Parts: sequence; structure tokens; C-alpha cells
Amino acid sequence: MDEGDSGAVTRISEPAPAKLNLALHVRGRLADGRHAIETLFAFCTDGDMVHAEPDEHSTFEIIGPMSDGLDPLEDNLVTRAAAALQARRPPMLDGGASLVLDKRLPLAAGIGGGSADAAATLRLLTRLWKMDPGHASEIAPTLGADVPACLLSMTARGDGAGDALTLVDDARVSGAPVLLVNPRVALPTAAVFAAWDGDDLGPLGDWREGRNDLEAPARALVPAIGDIIAWLAARPGANFVRMSGSGATCFALFDSEEDRDTAAAACPSTWWHLATHLR
Repeated sequence: MDEGDSGAVTRISEPAPAKLNLALHVRGRLADGRHAIETLFAFCTDGDMVHAEPDEHSTFEIIGPMSDGLDPLEDNLVTRAAAALQARRPPMLDGGASLVLDKRLPLAAGIGGGSADAAATLRLLTRLWKMDPGHASEIAPTLGADVPACLLSMTARGDGAGDALTLVDDARVSGAPVLLVNPRVALPTAAVFAAWDGDDLGPLGDWREGRNDLEAPARALVPAIGDIIAWLAARPGANFVRMSGSGATCFALFDSEEDRDTAAAACPSTWWHLATHLR
């Protein structure tokens, strides 16, 4: 949080942590047509960042290493989140916000990028405009099934479409060293779900004994996912390897930071990677 000479807040920032699905079971379809899933969400200590400061008009800028190809004038979850929250402000409160998205995570990567950015925007503007956080909780499900989990950014089980959440306290998660790897290939979620074979392979119990039912269709669309999973599984100290969400990002949990960092240093330059921790 930055302050001007008068002590007034001029800019505040909010992280948009990368989301991981430690397990993801697809069980069928809900009455509204969405896929019924059972998943365990976990969040990293790193991700995108959203900045805001008061402005007479609402503006939006995208910066960062993953900003290429993103047009701030196109419809996106950040501006939709901001508009939905602003619509709930009392009529006597004028002015908008200048928003800046520092895009550090790859696009369409299965790690919640757009959903995390929308959730961070809701948290950020709730603070900036001194609004009841309940508004953000009500808006989040209207923006996407992952947005409620990203709004919490805490380890949680997701049922329904992934938006019925139960917080989980698991000592195996918090603080775990993790390496994320992506082949630099965008993989739209809708295409992966469309390729799912429709088989219900059973409920989610312990996440380490679970699976990601979207891995097979994702690998058929992006074969490099299989290469990454095999590479991660061969790293010394890697104790758990899986694809996240609908891909194409895969991840490994490690016994130690040293093992994780050694793997990160050896990661092929053609792949994007992020060495971080679980929250």
C-alpha cells in the first residue's frame, strides 16, 4: 500500500496466487449443464499481481512478462469483476479505479490465471472502496466456477462445479515446495472438457490417492504434457506429480527446497517454470 504526502492511499496491490488442483475427479454433469467435479484446490505463494488506485474514470492496463497478446480493451474477468462490484456501490459515491494487471502466469494454463485475477480484483476494490466483503462473495460465482475458490485462496475441497467449498487443513499442503512447468502451449478449458470420455471413475478421497480425470484428454490435445509429467517424476526429491486443472501446466511437490531448486535449474528453456511454495 502506497500513501501520498497527505497520508491518503494512492495505490494498493493484491496478489493473484496460482491455483493448483491436487486432484480433480469429473463425476458427470449438473442439472445446469456444467460438469460435476470433486477437487482439492491449493494455492501458491506466487502468481499475478493486481494494482489499483482511485481515479475519476475507470481504466485498465496490462503489463508483465505474460501480457503479450492481451488487449485491455477486450472483455476480460478483471474488468467484469470491477464493473460488477462498482454497480453495487452507493449512488452518491463517484469515481472509479485505475487498475493494472501484472501478468506473470501463462494463459489458458490450468492454474486459475483469469479466475485468480478476477478474485484479486474483487478483494482489492472491496478494500479500496471500503465495501462489505460479502459483495465480493456474491459476485464471485457469477464470474466462473473457480473464482470463489480463488477468492479464498486457501486449501479447500470443491464440489458441484467446483464452487461448493469446504476449507481443508492438511499439513502435507501448507509450505510444500512446488515446481510448476508449462510447455508454453495455451489449452482452453472447454476443449479439454469436450474431449473427456464421460466415464465416472469414482469419488475423491485422499488427494494423494486421487487422479486428474482431465489429464488423458489434455494429453491427447497437447502431447508435451506427458513429457513434462515424465520429466518431473524423474527429478530427485519429487514425491507427487500431477497435471493441474485442464492443463497444460503440471507440477511436482518436493521433499525440500533444495531438490525443487535443482529441478528448476535443470528445466528445459523451451518450457515455462515457476519455483514456489504452497500456501
